[in-house]
Amino acid sequence: MDSHRVRAILCFVQAVDTGSFAAAGRALGVTSAAISKNVATLEKALGVRLLNRTTRTLELTEEGTAFLRQARVALEALDAAVDTIAMQRAQISGRVRISTSSAFGRAHLMPVLSGLLSQHPGLSIEVDFDDRLVDLVRDRYDIALRGGNIRDSALISRPVCRLNTLLVASSDYLARHGVPHVPKDLHRHSLIARHFLGGAVATWSFQASDGSITTLDPVDTATLTLSAPEALVEAALNGIGIAQVGVHLALEHLATGKLKIVLHGRYHPGTYEMVIQYPHRVLIAPRVRVTVDYLLEAFSGDERLHVPLQTLDAYAA
Repeated sequence: MDSHRVRAILCFVQAVDTGSFAAAGRALGVTSAAISKNVATLEKALGVRLLNRTTRTLELTEEGTAFLRQARVALEALDAAVDTIAMQRAQISGRVRISTSSAFGRAHLMPVLSGLLSQHPGLSIEVDFDDRLVDLVRDRYDIALRGGNIRDSALISRPVCRLNTLLVASSDYLARHGVPHVPKDLHRHSLIARHFLGGAVATWSFQASDGSITTLDPVDTATLTLSAPEALVEAALNGIGIAQVGVHLALEHLATGKLKIVLHGRYHPGTYEMVIQYPHRVLIAPRVRVTVDYLLEAFSGDERLHVPLQTLDAYAA
C-alpha cells in the first residue's frame, strides 16, 4: 500500500467521523479541497462511490459502509505496527551480527559483550571471527570491527583508536643475536613478516632525523611469514626473530620483559586505525545504534588500546 493511498483512506475515514470535508481538513491540518480531492481519487481507484455529498452532509453509500469497516481494520493494523516498533525501540531487541578479526575480537570485544547484554537483555549477538575483509551489505553484517588503513567511503566509520605498531623481539633472541641500532642492521637478523589474506604485505617504515620516511619490505628476506597478527607475537616470543606487531598485542609481554622493543625512536608506528563500520542508512536500527554506542564507550576505556607512545620508552632494548 503506497503512501498516497494511505493518505486518501485516512481522509475518507476522517471525513466520515467528523461529518464534513472542512472538519476533516481542520483535524488533519489540510484544506477541505485536499480532503475532497483525496476522497475522489480513492473512489476513482476503487471504481465505486463511497460518499453521497450534499452542501451540508456526507452520507455513506452501501459500498462506502463496507469499505469503511475494512479501512478501520487496516488503519488499526498500521497503528499496531507503529506501536510494536516503538516498543522494540524502547526495549531494544533483536539480533546484531558483528564481523571482527580473531585477535581483536577475542582480546577486546569478548570481554565487553557481557556488559552489553546485561544492559540490553533483549539483544542477541552473533560474532564471526574472520581476518578477511567482508562485504557488510552482501554478507548481511550489521557491524564490522576493522583495523588498517581505512578507505571504504561506502560505509560509516566510527574511530575506536590508533593502531600503533612497533618492532619487537624476545630477550632471548636479542641476547643471542644482538640489538639492532639502525635500520640497516636488520639485514643481519631473522625477520618475521606479515602478509594479509588479500596478498598485500605489511611493510616496515623508519623515520630519519630530517623527517624523511624509508620503507623496508621484510618478505624478501623473512625467516617466517604469517597472516595472523597474534601469530607474529607468538613467533617473537618463541625467539624466532624480530616482528612488527600492534602495541595492544605486545603490551602484556613488554610488561613482563618477555619482549623488548627494537629500533625505538627510529621505527615509524604507522597510520593504522581501528574503526567500527556499518552501512549508510537513513535510520539506523536501534539494536545497532545501542551496540555501536556501547562498544565505542567500552573501547574508549580499554587502556590497552590507548597507550601513549612515550610510555613505551621503558621497554626499549
